[in-house]
Amino acid sequence: MNWFTAFVLFVMIWWTTLFAVLPFWTRPVSDPARSTGGWRGAPEEPHLLRKALVTTLIATLVWGVAMAVIASDYFSFRSGWLYMQDN
Repeated sequence: MNWFTAFVLFVMIWWTTLFAVLPFWTRPVSDPARSTGGWRGAPEEPHLLRKALVTTLIATLVWGVAMAVIASDYFSFRSGWLYMQDN
């Protein structure tokens, strides 16, 4: 796998992980009339920097496992137990 494919795989894993991490540490605005936006669905404090760091950490771990699986010969269609021999 070249570096560009590895980078694209990391971005895809990061983006998917972001949507899993976004609901963490959110509380809706207690009094929407008092807030500036007036929208009850917006979080009081979004903690976006914390969520980006947690997303990067989790995505790096998942990406490392994915790269190890891709680089291993055990899960290969060319050799290993997934190889289908010609009959």
